[in-house]
Amino acid sequence: MFTHITAAALLALTTQAPAASMHQVQLSPALSQQSKALVRCSAAFALISYGQDIGNEAALKWPVLETRGKEFFVRALAQLMDETGLDREGISALVGAEAQRLTDAGETEKVMPACLIMLDGSGL
Repeated sequence: MFTHITAAALLALTTQAPAASMHQVQLSPALSQQSKALVRCSAAFALISYGQDIGNEAALKWPVLETRGKEFFVRALAQLMDETGLDREGISALVGAEAQRLTDAGETEKVMPACLIMLDGSGL
């Protein structure tokens, strides 16, 4: 269920983000390197988890992310909300934009090793 909801949300955000969200994202304070990594890995985990759910061969080579990836995603977004003061819509726009960037640049597979290290380091 996580993968369907997350993928649908990311797809909706990357195809048409509400004007208020985009404005809010542009006004958000600069993110720390750690927060940028949280956004990047949250987006990567959502994309890979969705790919695993639909049987994408490239996504299936990674560890199953349904449970751990979901928990990482939830905790990371809560932390980002606290750090930036953005609401769910604003944070979703950040993650959606990063998911689109990873997809367009073909970098999802490239960031996964570092993201898996971050996931292991989180204790989840």
